[in-house]
Parts: sequence; C-alpha cells; structure tokens
Amino acid sequence: MVAAAIIVTSIGAGNANAAPPLPGAMAAVGDSITRAYNTGPSSFADYPANSWSTGTSTTVNSHYTRLLAKNALITGKNYNDAVSGARMVDLNGQMTTVNGQSVGYVTVLVGGNDVCTSSESTMTSVATFVGQFRAAMTTLRNGSPNALVYVVSIPDVYNLWSVLKGNGSARFAWSIFGICQSMLKNPLSTAQVDVDRRARVSQRNVDFNSQLKAICEQEYTATCRYDQNAVFNTKFAASDVSTRDYFHPSVAGQAKLAAASWAAGYWGAP
Repeated sequence: MVAAAIIVTSIGAGNANAAPPLPGAMAAVGDSITRAYNTGPSSFADYPANSWSTGTSTTVNSHYTRLLAKNALITGKNYNDAVSGARMVDLNGQMTTVNGQSVGYVTVLVGGNDVCTSSESTMTSVATFVGQFRAAMTTLRNGSPNALVYVVSIPDVYNLWSVLKGNGSARFAWSIFGICQSMLKNPLSTAQVDVDRRARVSQRNVDFNSQLKAICEQEYTATCRYDQNAVFNTKFAASDVSTRDYFHPSVAGQAKLAAASWAAGYWGAP
C-alpha cells in the first residue's frame, strides 16, 4: 500500500494531467491484434514488428517507437507477451510472464475473442469476464506493483460488420473461416432475429468495456489508466482491415490503433 501511495502522489497529486516518468521497459498482453496477426509477408501468421503496442515498424509508429524517441533506455525492452486466440481467461498467465520482465509499462488489449465467438451463446458472460480480468490485474499488481497499466478498449465489432458487410470477399472469408459468427453470421440478413442478435453482441462488447473501465479506475486507481473508449470509438475503414481474413487490422489499422490509443494514454494526453 505504501508503494501504491507513492505512485498516486507522483502521477496524481498536484497536477492530475502530469505525465509519469518514462518507462525503461514495456510489455504488451492480449491477443492476435497485439501480435499484428496477418500483417506480415506470410499469411495467417503473427508479425509482431507491426504491433500497435510493441512493434518496431516506422509505418505503424507503435507505443514502443514513440517511447523510444523520448527515452533511449527502453531500446530492445519491448516484450510482446500476447498470444493469438487468447481470451480473458488467458490474461492471468500472460501477466505472470510480465512479472518476470521487470517492466514499467504494460498495455492490455484483450476481450475481442470473448465477444467474437462461434455463436452468440458461446460468448463469455460478463460475470466470468470480470472475475478473470480482476484476477489477472491482481497478479500483475502483486508481481509488478510499480508498473503502469494501460487498458485499451475492445474495438467495436459492430463497426467491422457495418463497414464490410457489403463486401463479397469479406462475407466469403467470414463464412469459410467461421470468423466471429456471433456478430458476422448472415451478414446481409435484415430479419429481426439477426438484427436483435447483432444488437445483443454489440451490447456485450459495450458491457465488457464498461467493466474494464470500472475495474481499472476504481480498483487499481494508483497504477491503471483506461483509454476512455478511444479505440472502441475509432471508426475503422475498409482499408484498415486485412484483406486476408477481413477481420484483423491491416498495417494501416495497426497504425490507426496505435495513434488513437497513444493519444488517450499516459504520455499522449495534452
């Protein structure tokens, strides 16, 4: 509790908008978005150099490259502990990995695979999601009590459907690969059953983000910042999505994600 109080004093007291000290090492946890899946030369593979968080691509201009421009001491200390396909249940294990890396900054973007499942009925419940997130955050706090955590909102999957539902190639990919059928099943249907299903899935997306915000801000106040839905509210265009699966961010999408999340973060805010 003493360490927590010190952090509150250093980053919260006096000037609530003051940026904290720059970290000497950082880590990213999450899923395939943070692994920059499907952005590299090989199809259907991770390419973490393009990651919005820890990547080294100058095109993407990740959090790591932005921090590196401010602090050379972080050179080479950009750990990407995310795992493609991960759900919230997997976050605790990733946080355990982070605890062995002596980092001062951790980005968290996970939950997309809890919304995007094979059907509406297989989505993670809000209660389960909350318990898993809280456990992972506690693991990090216990193992890395001074690390600043930045929780990024889950992107708006309804926006993805809206932007690409009219694209025949996208519809084919969603069907053949069984992508996010909770939302993307019957993408052109205007039947009430499908309209209602999309609305419920979208609400689960919103509910997850609301819980991420509440837990971060109310239970881990000293060391956690939420992006205030900056990423969820970012409208991704068709060019921001991979044409290999019409689901994951393209390089342009990774760059947009990096910019939106950085602007709402510890060192990007005015």
